Amino acid sequence: MPISTTDQLFKLIKSLNKSEKRNFKLFANRTQQKIEARFIRLFDVLDGMNEYNEDLVFKRFSKLSKSQLSNLKRHLYSQILSSLRMIHIKKEIDIEIREQIDFARILYGKGLYMQSLKLLERVKGLAKSSNQDILHYEILEFEKLIEEKHITRSREIANKVEDLIDESADRCRILMSTNRLTNLKLKIHGLYIKIGHVKDQKDEFIVRDYFRSSLPDFDEASLTFFEKVYLNQSYVWLYYILMDFEKCFEHASIWTGLYDDSPTMMHENPDSYMRGLHYCLTSLFTLKKTSEHSLYLEALHSFYAEEEKTLNTTSKIIYFLYYSSAYMNSHYLQGTFEQGLEGLPPLLKMLKKYRLRLDQHRILVFYYRTAWLNFGCGRFSESIDYLNEIINLKAGHLREDIQTYSRLLHLLAHFEMGNYALMEYLEKSVSRFFDKMKNRNKVQAELLGYVRRQIRVGLAPDEKLLEDTREKLVELLKDPYESRSFIYIDSLAWVESKLRKCNVQDVIQNRINAGGES
Repeated sequence: MPISTTDQLFKLIKSLNKSEKRNFKLFANRTQQKIEARFIRLFDVLDGMNEYNEDLVFKRFSKLSKSQLSNLKRHLYSQILSSLRMIHIKKEIDIEIREQIDFARILYGKGLYMQSLKLLERVKGLAKSSNQDILHYEILEFEKLIEEKHITRSREIANKVEDLIDESADRCRILMSTNRLTNLKLKIHGLYIKIGHVKDQKDEFIVRDYFRSSLPDFDEASLTFFEKVYLNQSYVWLYYILMDFEKCFEHASIWTGLYDDSPTMMHENPDSYMRGLHYCLTSLFTLKKTSEHSLYLEALHSFYAEEEKTLNTTSKIIYFLYYSSAYMNSHYLQGTFEQGLEGLPPLLKMLKKYRLRLDQHRILVFYYRTAWLNFGCGRFSESIDYLNEIINLKAGHLREDIQTYSRLLHLLAHFEMGNYALMEYLEKSVSRFFDKMKNRNKVQAELLGYVRRQIRVGLAPDEKLLEDTREKLVELLKDPYESRSFIYIDSLAWVESKLRKCNVQDVIQNRINAGGES
């Protein structure tokens, strides 16, 4: 298998755990050919490096030309993948099914048509029970090919061929429906990337019309497992964009419920199940349903604890991202910011472990959440450290929402620390950045306006300014198109903390004790 860069081979080797390395050595030593010995030596050399050093490779391999090294790398890359495939055949149901299809093709090529059909019939049941619709269809088409070209005993069984034709037609219909639903899911997700949450009624009309025009016709009673999953995923994205988190939670819970009712599918598709739990948690956080949020967080953690040994690296990364997000959100809801920071070291360790495999926007979000935890319990200097990581990261237009709110929180942290010599410069800088990103909303404008006015009247907090700002924020909280701003910064809690001369976490705890929402 050709690879374009050395970096791919080096990263693949560094991604292997001890068990996978041991399995590779056993797999590679199955022969004693000279070429085998050389690629095993190359594996050992690369495995011993912290960073790739080609000069060192040539020192270890005398009389090796660049073209020979390139061929050796390709051979090593393919051998590693082959050894990994042997491990994952028993872990990944689709790999196991493909192997059986390959065996059937080998038997067919040797003229053993009946053996091939028998094997296909057996693996077809596995594909059907595990909802592997594409592989199921491939098996059916292979069976039809054999029946068409050769005389088999199938014609002696009543309706055997007719049933095969009907099953193939039905599976084709399912694939077409699944294709339309996955296209819908991609379209609505792409729309979110383009416009984010709706900002006004015009946006809402455009999104709803776009979704309706893209939604395929379907009979809900006849939908397969994955058709139901993809349909509810599409609705989750629709209502997430519309900020209708009640309905977003409703469809996310249907999504996860499909897996709860089918534990086998939960085991075979852990990423999809965890993603469903993530959207349940996100919706519950936004709705400030603390007790339900705790239950779903425990469900996510328990699932990971049960499945950890069977999960691959990608699944473990997905768990880390979703759990860390929900963990911090749980402490925001309860006003236990300091307690949240106490439990952060293991998550920071996991961030360091997976950092090279994370895209930048995931890192931006993690840093922002950590900065808000620090801000909420009065650790403003630590908050600024994390915010500086975001501000100094060259992210372009990636996650403009996080970039803009990071600069706003950065401004408020310096304001809290009394760095008034910087305030005028920072306020203008933040304002210019908002204009550049075209991401300013009324809540942001109100907070910037308060800081600007406070700077003008002096260092001592002006209670009249704070009261006026609080009243305006209370009104904005009622606006469904502005309420999303309070997800990033609980600006109302911050203003109340200034009035009460306490931290944000204290305000949230007082709300809870008074029987109000967090």
